[in-house]
Amino acid sequence: MTSVSIVGGSGYGGGELLRLLLGHPHVELEQATSRTHLGEYVYQVHPNLRKRTQLKFSDPSALEPVDVLFLAQPHGQAQHHIDNYASLAGKIIDLAADFRLHSPADYTKWYGEPHAAPAWLDKFVYGLPELHRAEIASANYVSGVGCNATASNLALLPLVRAGLIDSAQPVIIEIKVGSSESGAEGNSGSLHAERANVIRTFSAFGHRHTAEVIQELGLKDVSLTMTAVDLVRGVLATAHAHVRPGVANKDLWKAYRAVANENPFIRVVKEQRGIYRVPEPKILSGSNYADLGFELDESTGHIVAICAIDNLMKGASGTAVQCMNLMLGLDETTGLEFAGLHPI
Repeated sequence: MTSVSIVGGSGYGGGELLRLLLGHPHVELEQATSRTHLGEYVYQVHPNLRKRTQLKFSDPSALEPVDVLFLAQPHGQAQHHIDNYASLAGKIIDLAADFRLHSPADYTKWYGEPHAAPAWLDKFVYGLPELHRAEIASANYVSGVGCNATASNLALLPLVRAGLIDSAQPVIIEIKVGSSESGAEGNSGSLHAERANVIRTFSAFGHRHTAEVIQELGLKDVSLTMTAVDLVRGVLATAHAHVRPGVANKDLWKAYRAVANENPFIRVVKEQRGIYRVPEPKILSGSNYADLGFELDESTGHIVAICAIDNLMKGASGTAVQCMNLMLGLDETTGLEFAGLHPI
């Protein structure tokens, strides 16, 4: 059995890691840390884990060596302690944004301050298996992925992989997000009284996750627009782009099917009838799937590429466990077989 621990286990991402790792057949969960809930049972913070574990939250200063260490802290913390974490575990998976960008200059540009451990940036592989499966399998250090970036990257991946997108044209991605994206601590805008029944654009452009799309897909003219909607879980990315002249629907079907065939958690959703004809986050809650769809105006080359995910799963903890599986030489779907619920 592989020993694993979680630094920062009381947040939503940490809770999902706990749920997944407690049910994983090849790992033994040793510790989960939390200063705020030190000494409390894990299930007192994550009530869905009642009768699943008697583990109590421990102090981060009392971490013991393990095979794999998950870092589920708020952004900006891991980079200040990475040398210590590396001394405790041979493999590290960081869910925050600390090590997603390779360039120190890009980090400063998008996060507004210098990176505290710039020498570590090149040591981390960007943790989206659909983009870096082989590198992750041989890596010791893997970064997290932004949930909005994940939905954006996967929406556009078939187009980029097949060389169908017109990269000279701008790409505009409208992203609808649920309230859990704000984290367990939240803010005044995530209070039920303020969030219920809303459709609220809160970041018209310049969102930090844009940097991950630029870095990973090689697109230069990309803009993300964020809109809060009345969901708890879920991200829906709707990307507007243009395909190269002459590209037809049959070319898109070939590209999307190729990506779906290569990746166990990618599904193409483009039905002619039924309620769920296009990707929709609702039915993905708790699952690690990403549903992709597209619509093309052949007369103009305008394509609408769509991706739906659960932001806490495929956008965070699910992908982190998928990366761990690859790093350990396991089937990447291990412990991630849950298909979601319907109706919900």
